[in-house]
Amino acid sequence: MIKKFSVFLLAFTLLLSCLPMVPVHAANNAIAKLPGNSNPLMDHKLGADPYALVYDGRVYIYMSSDAYVYNSNGTVKENDFSELNKIFVISSADMVNWTDHGAIPVAGYNNQNNGKGVAKWASLSWAPAVAHKKINGKDKFFLYFANGASGIGVLTADTPIGPWTDPLGKALVTHSTTGMSGVTWLFDPAVLVDDDGTGYLYVGGGIPNTSDPASIANPKTARVLKLGADMTSIIGSAVTIDAPYMFEDSGIHKYNGKYYYSYCINFSGTHPSNYPAGEIGYMVSSSPMGPFTYTGHFLKNPQAFFGVGGNNHHSVFNFNNQWYVVYHSQTVSKALLGEGKGYRSPNINKLIHNTNVTIQEVQGNMAGVPQIANLNPYNRIEAETIGWNAGITTEASQASGGPTNNLNVTNVHNGDWIAVGNADFGSGGAKTFKANIASNAGGKIEIRLDSATGPLVGTLNVSSTGGTQTWKEVETTVSNATGVHKVFLVFTGTGTGNLFNIDYWQFTPNTTGTRVEAEDMTLGGTYAGKISSPFNGVALYANDDYSAYTQYFANSTHSISVRGASNNSSTARVDLQIGGTTVGSFYFTGTTPTVQTLSNITHVTGNQEVRLIVTTDNGTWDAYVDYLQFN
Repeated sequence: MIKKFSVFLLAFTLLLSCLPMVPVHAANNAIAKLPGNSNPLMDHKLGADPYALVYDGRVYIYMSSDAYVYNSNGTVKENDFSELNKIFVISSADMVNWTDHGAIPVAGYNNQNNGKGVAKWASLSWAPAVAHKKINGKDKFFLYFANGASGIGVLTADTPIGPWTDPLGKALVTHSTTGMSGVTWLFDPAVLVDDDGTGYLYVGGGIPNTSDPASIANPKTARVLKLGADMTSIIGSAVTIDAPYMFEDSGIHKYNGKYYYSYCINFSGTHPSNYPAGEIGYMVSSSPMGPFTYTGHFLKNPQAFFGVGGNNHHSVFNFNNQWYVVYHSQTVSKALLGEGKGYRSPNINKLIHNTNVTIQEVQGNMAGVPQIANLNPYNRIEAETIGWNAGITTEASQASGGPTNNLNVTNVHNGDWIAVGNADFGSGGAKTFKANIASNAGGKIEIRLDSATGPLVGTLNVSSTGGTQTWKEVETTVSNATGVHKVFLVFTGTGTGNLFNIDYWQFTPNTTGTRVEAEDMTLGGTYAGKISSPFNGVALYANDDYSAYTQYFANSTHSISVRGASNNSSTARVDLQIGGTTVGSFYFTGTTPTVQTLSNITHVTGNQEVRLIVTTDNGTWDAYVDYLQFN
């Protein structure tokens, strides 16, 4: 989809990419998410009406499936929303590198989604909302969606990425549901699971009479419904939320004991200044079902930030003790087409609550938010985990061993690339790089640091594997990959077709033993000091004496050795702590130095404090330590 327009609109770049083995300085350009920026979250595909779910150290973003719709002459027409029959999902642990989990085929009516639609009664799936709840001790996930503007459905799953099932076989909420009379557009759900486990669903929108100023000012088309313990049933009657100048886009979050209902203010008629058209307003209550009091607005229309407007849709969430808002804009389509044409993409910026229950105005921008955690390149990284890219797309993969609904990167041409931010190779650095590849053509992957034209640390030669879904792991050596860097995989090759598909990639660390002299560590405790006999090292004389340093661990299992001795014939004990956790002990009997080894020690990864400490001294021995070495 995007590749088609890259060919049409980025003619000069792709003309270069058709030349055999173009030098890397001709690497293609990103569409809208530029390296170093975090917004939009992705530009290899679209995604509208974003909703956030935080679970198990990751934030998941669920979106309506915006996709370009074409005129008969091949040009893109204004978005008619005809493709919104599935839900896109991406997730991240660091807010910059997003894993593409593909599409949930929601709508199934009349053979939608090639007969794979989960909700056989639904023709559309607009504006998702997702919740997590433990039921009978088991994690359950609930995906609420709008069947156009006529009702709300719900799907369930055991993981945030599925597989999904339809527990009801029909809509959960319709215009016939008690209390829903008078709702113009029954869509745009939001969901809250309160601290006591009770669920609440927020829906609605529209203006009953756009010619009536009173109807514009108080449409009274927003509703809140209490969910049953199963999250798939309704208890009692829906309650009206009198949201002034309500248009669409219900949102809900809880902060400091207060419930914040937020929504998109309508565009009709003339508004007082406190209800700016097309912005996100919010109301506050002490109860999840209200009554809510209008308090202000916190997110301007995307036009104010990006020069292209349209509707405004958002979701507020907390991740790692920081509040954010995810919303959409037409930045990708504008960059690609020269105008937005109603096609939307997700963005995230920080949100700040004031002490007086108000919310500060959010500053939307392309810079977005900083990466909050480094990526471990020694783990398997799905190729569809992307910080930035040029030219590629993703597709459903037949490769084994991947996540639910596994994807691979495809549509790879000369000069295209994918990149991730802040990969931490540690001080020891990487030794090899491997990738799972499927190809009919072949080519090369240049492994570069910090930019598409940055230092080359390795080149992976890719040969034909016999098919675009015939997978083979290919490996090469790398050098000079140490510390924290962006990693760019730059693709080169001849011809105009797809060079190869990529399922995942992974570096392996240098595995030579790392030896650290005890006297070079930081000493602590009351009596710890350096010694020169029986070796140059340290003496740990009493409980809580220690020597420590910080070590980067790429892997979670090592064999760890310490050379040491006792000051007499008694047995001295030295405990090993990694990241504050005791993982084993060394025992040295007598004054002759010996090497003690702990095999297959499991510990946390990343930068961790390594500490050799005395904790069981009874006054009859002192511990001498020469060095520590891990392999």
